[in-house]
Amino acid sequence: MKVLASDAVAALVLLAAPAISRAADDCSQPAAICDDAVAGALALVDHGRVARVIVDDADFPGVLRAARDLEGDLAKVAGGAGWHAKTAIIAGTLGRSPRIDRIVGKHGLDTRGVAGTWEGYSLQVVERPEPGIDRALVVVGADKRGTIFGLYELSRRLGVSPWNWWADVPVQPRETRYIAPGRFVDAPQVRYRGIFLNDEDPALGGWMKATYGGPNHAFYERVFELVLRLKGNYLWPAMWGRAFADDDPRNPQLADEYGIVVGTSHHEPMMRAHVEWKRHGEGAWDYTKNAGNLRTFWRDGIQRMGTHESVVTLGMRGDGDEPMTQDTAIELLQGIVADQRDILREVTGKPPESTPQVWALYKEVQDYFDAGMKVPDDVTLLFADDNWGNIRRLPKPGETRGGGFGVYYHFDYVGGPRNYKWLNTTQIERTWEQMHLAYEYGARQLWIVNVGDLKPMEFPISFFLDHAWKPETFGIDELQRYPARWAAEQFGAQHAREIGELLTRYTQYNARRKPELLSPDTFSLVNDAEADRVLGEWNALVERARVVGAALGPQYRDAYYQLVEYPITASANLTAMYVATGRNRLYAKQGRASANAQGDLARSLFERDAELARVYEQDIAGGKWIHMMSQPRIGYTSWQQPERNLMPALERVVPKPGASMGVAIEGDTAAWPGAKSTAVLPPLDALAARSRTITLFNRGAGPFRFEAAASQPWLRVSPARGEVTDERAVQVDVDWDHVPANARNGRVTLRGDDGTRVVVDVPIDARVDVAHARGFIETDGSIAIEAAHHARAVANGPVEWRTIPNLGRTLSGVASFPVTAPEGRLDERGAWLEYPIHLTRDGAFDVRVVMSPTLDFQHRGGLRYAVSIDGEVPTIVTVKSDPTPDHPDFNAWTRAVSDSVYVGTSRHRAAAGNRTLRIWRVDPGVVLQRVEIARDGARTSYLGAPESPRL
Repeated sequence: MKVLASDAVAALVLLAAPAISRAADDCSQPAAICDDAVAGALALVDHGRVARVIVDDADFPGVLRAARDLEGDLAKVAGGAGWHAKTAIIAGTLGRSPRIDRIVGKHGLDTRGVAGTWEGYSLQVVERPEPGIDRALVVVGADKRGTIFGLYELSRRLGVSPWNWWADVPVQPRETRYIAPGRFVDAPQVRYRGIFLNDEDPALGGWMKATYGGPNHAFYERVFELVLRLKGNYLWPAMWGRAFADDDPRNPQLADEYGIVVGTSHHEPMMRAHVEWKRHGEGAWDYTKNAGNLRTFWRDGIQRMGTHESVVTLGMRGDGDEPMTQDTAIELLQGIVADQRDILREVTGKPPESTPQVWALYKEVQDYFDAGMKVPDDVTLLFADDNWGNIRRLPKPGETRGGGFGVYYHFDYVGGPRNYKWLNTTQIERTWEQMHLAYEYGARQLWIVNVGDLKPMEFPISFFLDHAWKPETFGIDELQRYPARWAAEQFGAQHAREIGELLTRYTQYNARRKPELLSPDTFSLVNDAEADRVLGEWNALVERARVVGAALGPQYRDAYYQLVEYPITASANLTAMYVATGRNRLYAKQGRASANAQGDLARSLFERDAELARVYEQDIAGGKWIHMMSQPRIGYTSWQQPERNLMPALERVVPKPGASMGVAIEGDTAAWPGAKSTAVLPPLDALAARSRTITLFNRGAGPFRFEAAASQPWLRVSPARGEVTDERAVQVDVDWDHVPANARNGRVTLRGDDGTRVVVDVPIDARVDVAHARGFIETDGSIAIEAAHHARAVANGPVEWRTIPNLGRTLSGVASFPVTAPEGRLDERGAWLEYPIHLTRDGAFDVRVVMSPTLDFQHRGGLRYAVSIDGEVPTIVTVKSDPTPDHPDFNAWTRAVSDSVYVGTSRHRAAAGNRTLRIWRVDPGVVLQRVEIARDGARTSYLGAPESPRL
């Protein structure tokens, strides 16, 4: 027997953990933990005293370690270390803990759902479990990780965040914590669930060297504990110039003691890190020329693995994570796999199927699979995404194999079209949609996600592993609740909903376009007020984050800055820097003297980026996270990162002597006088664009006065006169009550006291008969509709349409479920979304369907949907993009992942008036975000126009 002392350190928070299986703080649920007692509840924390934690010495080392962590957690929650004499938490593994086996037998404890279940466990209050103990919470594990997960589950229910150390989540002691009676049983649905530390320089690599001296066991012990607290069980260790077992032989030994299953990445076969070949290998990394040395190298890896629980990667890629050959050499790769399995048989003395193995279908390796290469049935096929969160291939519905299927996913990537490594840019909604797709198509054996530097991916890592625990019950409703639940686990209940919204919104804004892909011309400076709208959204988010942070109190400062404030503030700052840079360049082209002020602003924002990172690395948590924000994010010129952040090039304007009036208008990058074209504002209309903007600016050093006059009494300008030092906006609108029915144009004449005169044409759109018009109204030759705002969602058979809130660039995603339903029909027995629209004139137009960039995961030649106007025959549109270089659809893929959407286009013609637009379901997996109708020449912007008015 071992009674543990309270010497472990842990940081705690108060609220329930967010994972779907937990019943914390709902005292009507079995084994729920609450502040107040219910009938039959057991006090785990009682005014400074805690229940003893008892485990057997004979149990697994990882169980003993987790029990010590739980004891430390209890002490922190209680604010003291006194013990209850007659109450306890008794934990152990069936068949390994004599005490647990004895209690189970004596009390006839139900072990259904635990015994024989991979990583299963139960929590149950038992009366008089053994002499000297009146009552105990008994944690029964099916295997070592089952017991470990039961112990850490209890910690989370008590209020201990898994991120207590890794994100400095603070402790808030409680006077009482009770566990309700009843039996709680849980077990995972995905067998292997883990993370891959990758692309870890300069941030994580610099931090681990400064903190631990390198990637040694002191570092990895922190990682192991985190993964287990998050109910993960699998790790691909860091591999950029690093070798897990070679760097520190204690690493794999401790991983096995903790209960972590270790693997190696997609291009590191046979438990050898790739850098080990550089250190110890002989000859070329080429099986056609150096097979003997390679087999010796791999045999050493399996011998070193010994009995440690592992998943062995098979196959081979080229040196440095590159393709092995120019062609698809199926026979060669099949021979390599056969030889590797022979090594497994020879070294372990067991059939190769006794050792878990995985074949990663990453990049060009998928071509081998598509071309028909087979591997033995017991090997797990690990499908991969495109490095940008879009799964490339999945099994056929109902397809099975002994080793099952898995998915290798990415939150971080080094490669084209651009590295993305700095901050979290992955919406959990998109991760859920893709991994739900994977699970439903049978990828249930192994889920691994590339998390880069680990920090600052805390939020999506938690989500990925919580989702992997029980995908079948983690639906859209749970997805929608998740951000607030996760926030409650870190910061308590009071502000959890607001913090959850902050997390949701900042990841949505960052997912529109990765920060590394932002440029001065990403957001339009002249159309749809886009740059101003985007900055307004970010600035509002920054202010909301500031208010919440102040309300939380100083004890949360370190955690809040890491998890919420820094990613929001730094992302907003970066966006503002690029907008200021874009304005500097545009204004310089127009001759505006204010271009210089925009350049100065851009420089100050660049400097602020460095200061925000300095606070993260040096001020927060006493400098604990040094180097962790050192990843360059500014100044990319290709896919590869710059060596350091580089200020974008800026322009400098020399103002003219005296005053010199210039005019710029909404919807045009030109400036007058000087432009060859006529100044024409976008049309005004009574529904969507009730005003337009003319900007008067100074090309000179001195101020000027101006006057603005309208050509018609119903055309209004404000202000009509004034003085301009730098620039000034003049609003143009229409008195719609007095405008003649046949009016189509007006003019505004602007005069400066420097003698400049500029005339601006003002078109008036045809007015809509609001008494008879229905639906989304065309204005300025276009209609914009959020996909979730359909009038009807028609479905037949098993198919239904569901909205995935917050998914996408602007509002939400809409998809058909179940995702395994067969191809849809294009008749009244099919499924479609219906949108009423009103066209203001006859003629042709494009229907642009904005979708999530889902790939052809069933390898059928593309994903399809269809479009129809009124009763016309639906036009089928095929979504084609492919991440394979030199593929005909590679450029389409590059655009799609850069823009975070794929845009499908079909051409249609219809008469003016009320019409019905239908988007038909053809293939599963299509996720709609927006629908846009655009005439030829319609103005464009990155996110598209704001949604059209609807009557």
